[in-house]
Amino acid sequence: MSDEQVYVGSLDQGTTSTRFIIYDRSARSIGSHQVEFTQFCPHAGWVEHDPMEILETVKVCMAKAVDKATADGHNVDGGLKAIGLTNQRETALVWRKSTGHPLYNAIVWMDARTSSICRKLEKELPGGRTHFVETCGLPISTYFSSVKLLWLMENVDAVKEAIEEGDALFGTIDTWLIWNLTGGTAGGLHVTDVSNASRTMLMNLKSLEWDKPTLDTLGICPEILPRIVSNSEIIGEIAKGWPFTGISISGCLGDQHAAMVGQACRKGEAKSTYGTGAFILLNTGEEVVNSTHGLLSTLAFKLGPKAPTNYALEGSIAIAGAAVQWLRDSLEIISSASEIEKLASQVDSTGGVYFVPAFNGLFAPWWRDDARGVCIGITRFTNKAHIARAVLESMAFQVKDVLDSMHKDAGEKGEVKNEKGEFLLRVDGGATVNNLLMQIQADLLGNPVVRPADIETTALGAAYAAGLAVGVWTEDDIFHSGARSSDPTTFHPKLDEELRKKKVDSWCKAVSRTFDLADLSL
Repeated sequence: MSDEQVYVGSLDQGTTSTRFIIYDRSARSIGSHQVEFTQFCPHAGWVEHDPMEILETVKVCMAKAVDKATADGHNVDGGLKAIGLTNQRETALVWRKSTGHPLYNAIVWMDARTSSICRKLEKELPGGRTHFVETCGLPISTYFSSVKLLWLMENVDAVKEAIEEGDALFGTIDTWLIWNLTGGTAGGLHVTDVSNASRTMLMNLKSLEWDKPTLDTLGICPEILPRIVSNSEIIGEIAKGWPFTGISISGCLGDQHAAMVGQACRKGEAKSTYGTGAFILLNTGEEVVNSTHGLLSTLAFKLGPKAPTNYALEGSIAIAGAAVQWLRDSLEIISSASEIEKLASQVDSTGGVYFVPAFNGLFAPWWRDDARGVCIGITRFTNKAHIARAVLESMAFQVKDVLDSMHKDAGEKGEVKNEKGEFLLRVDGGATVNNLLMQIQADLLGNPVVRPADIETTALGAAYAAGLAVGVWTEDDIFHSGARSSDPTTFHPKLDEELRKKKVDSWCKAVSRTFDLADLSL
């Protein structure tokens, strides 16, 4: 079969939408479809998804993507070799094995309802907030899946009953999708991959297995947990009732790990994905680097059961593109996300306004779930263009905070620089189409920012992992043979160093104003 007839599918299930992309052998998208789904916020700080609605979006996206590719003359039915899957991490749910029915909505990664559980654990455990860091690399935080599971076990009777009856299955979104895609109640496979498992707080980073002492401490029975597999191996086949029946699912990665593969990040290289949140990962190779500056030690990827494990330092930012959505949907300052660049470009500065989007607290490197959003420096001179520019700057400032911590943790030897001695930040995700945001990012970092021609590297990374497992691509194809964009856009810093420092100092002052605001009266 010629290269033109070989295809790999990628299912990308994000925080606000699902999409399916079909790639040819040259890693070019030849058909795609995207569907948004509902995000529920029943109480302040709570964020949920309907797992059944997510399944429906998957089915629609698969079918529509094939229709589009076929209409353009591609024989996808005859040439599709495998499907990769990537997903929003940490979002968790429990369902009944016998019926396949979710026992509660999926609790989304940014949901903050578990703050009281986290405080309780911090007080009771001898290691406090860092009690589990040595085994899983993660602090106790509302961010991670295990505390969401504890909340479900404590507050949802149906979950407690199903666990007692031995009829409960727990998983992140990848697990839910794979179980349903491979048969559901008729033999569906209950699995997760090492990258998603690494975000639960329950997996031992070195053994890549569920950590029994952690499970015992938290009172979680291992029987409800999925089997852990690598990021690139044949997991199972698509069952009847779905598009692509009989095709292998052979790649699975959490979204940020998939982006690292899509960006071909080798040891010492970093990428930042700008979506609902922003996520910066630095590949540390086969070494687990423990952070002393507020970052997470996590798994980067393991591209095969016998492949070496690559680790990473990660800084997670809860609110990035979501702040633009807030301007659009809640304040109605803009009517579409794309309008923010034009509005913010009407002014050449924020006029002294600083916006910190700590809507549900702050993640890395601050880790303050008592923080709440602030907008300071407002005067009669301030207009909506200043606010829009401050929102864009808030995204870039947060990424700078993380990268500053990363530089301290990794050290000179842990980072790769170009021939000019510059550390390049590779960027991707929907918000990177905003040229003003990318220039602001370069200005605040004082380093170049490199945007690939194809910014959807998350879906591409999942496709690479799936294709690698079935022989469509080799690791050399992905990491060494020009898989990186041949036509990237590089943004170089233009901001004066003294002004950069003043702006960073003002930002840090604004961040400090967000602390200890969670108990403000409604």
